[in-house]
Amino acid sequence: MPEDTAPAFARDYAEVSHVRAFEPARIAELSRARRRREQVLPADGRLMIVAADHPARGANGVGGRPMAMASRTELLDRLRTALADPGVDGLLGSADVIEDLTLLGALEGKVVFGSMNRGGLQGAAFELDDRFTGYDARSIAEANLDGGKFLTRIALDDPGTLPTLTASADAISDLAAHRLIAMVEPFWSRHEGGKVVHDLSADGVIKSVNVAQALGRTTAYTWLKLPVVEEMERVMEATTLPTVLLGGDPTTSPEETFATWRKALALPSVRGLTVGRTLLYPPDDDVAAAVRTAASLVH
Repeated sequence: MPEDTAPAFARDYAEVSHVRAFEPARIAELSRARRRREQVLPADGRLMIVAADHPARGANGVGGRPMAMASRTELLDRLRTALADPGVDGLLGSADVIEDLTLLGALEGKVVFGSMNRGGLQGAAFELDDRFTGYDARSIAEANLDGGKFLTRIALDDPGTLPTLTASADAISDLAAHRLIAMVEPFWSRHEGGKVVHDLSADGVIKSVNVAQALGRTTAYTWLKLPVVEEMERVMEATTLPTVLLGGDPTTSPEETFATWRKALALPSVRGLTVGRTLLYPPDDDVAAAVRTAASLVH
């Protein structure tokens, strides 16, 4: 795209569909032309990232609403509301979501992380063999993104853990070769009652951290994405890596959730929040208010 030509953003969802059908090359053009920040971290050293890669793993539920995230246009509406808040630094998403928002011009000046492994579908027999079915390091670089994020669930009772660990290590090394952030989301996991469950004790999270932060040929560009658990002080003593806190599917009241985040954000190495469903689908559906509150905690 010539430097003196303004990016041709889509005006509405009908035009997004039109571009995808008739002008798919415009997606790459707008991605390359997207205005990025000079530094990932702003002056205060904190990030507020909205996450939107859950549907790509078959996880559409929020609280008691099993198909809350089923409508793509509603999800995009909620994401655009969140991204319009000046306290929101950026997005973590799968390629389809990132490209829709790129076409709509919603990611200008934002930090963007591409979701890399969505193959471990929620509830599948192969859930812990979490293949990298999304972005790879090269495509993240070509799409003008700031880094990649991936789940690394570690289950001693599932052989699918080994290929996931191997792929995670390769992703860290490949992203570092492009000087891009690798945001690793580790869990110490197991099978229980036909489901995958995570050990959310401090000891369980610490074990997942110790494994995840040693992966790859270098950790210079590795960040962690960790759940907020009891004894979070002990968890953060286990690492020197930059860490963002994840929101997960809300199980407490918004007031209790925000109070827990506020306490954890005060810990060393914590660089911010990466939250999706809690903010995008709050109980009162006031996305702007939920995002504003969360952003005020971070910044």
